[in-house]
Parts: sequence; structure tokens; C-alpha cells
Amino acid sequence: MVEWKVQAIRGATTASDNTVEAIREAVTELLNELEARNHLDPTDIISAIFTTTRDLDATFPASIARERPKWENVPLLDVQQMHVEGSLERCIRFLIHVNTANPQWEIVHPYLRHAKDLRPDWNLAQMGS
Repeated sequence: MVEWKVQAIRGATTASDNTVEAIREAVTELLNELEARNHLDPTDIISAIFTTTRDLDATFPASIARERPKWENVPLLDVQQMHVEGSLERCIRFLIHVNTANPQWEIVHPYLRHAKDLRPDWNLAQMGS
């Protein structure tokens, strides 16, 4: 019998600019990676929280996610990431809760573009995935 649990998946990326197009490109790439690397069916997503740094305000990442197939009923929330002087600019992060049979150690947390350095421990662990 397969045991399903709620697991959290983290991820982040950066947008090249504060435009709808640049944010859409970054969010789409990040969510494509999330779904592909975790073999994730969006109907198994419980909720998703997106954060952006204060220099990204052209559009909401959640509105981009909402346009994806099977994401229309996922509860989504956008919030502004706390500003820390000298932190990564134009950064988009997510925290997504999913129902999955996969154990925590099999979950891939996608960190892309300039956000790769935020969690180098996960990047090294996932290189073989």
C-alpha cells in the first residue's frame, strides 16, 4: 500500500527584468522544472505561496501559475519577501505543499538562474537527479 503524505517543496529563480514578460518567463521555467523533476500532477497541489523581492511588481507570480493547465483550483498567494540589504535581486520564490507518495529525500527543490546559490546543498544533491 502506498502511503501519501503532505510534503513541502521549495524553489526559487530570478527574473531578468521587472516586466510582465520577464517575470512570466522566469515563473514558467520554474514551474515547468517543478512539475517535470517531481513528476507532479498539479491536482495534487494543496497550496502555493509565491514571494518576490520588492523590485518585482510588474505582475503577480500566482496569476501566471493560475494560467497553467490544472492550476485553476490551486489556492495561491503572493507576498513580498522581506528585504535584506545586499540580498539577491529580482528573486521569485515559492513554497508549495503537495500530496505525494514520494519521501522527502526524493523531492527536487528547483533553484534556477541566479537563485542557484541560495541553496547550494540542494543543488549538489540534485545534480544526479
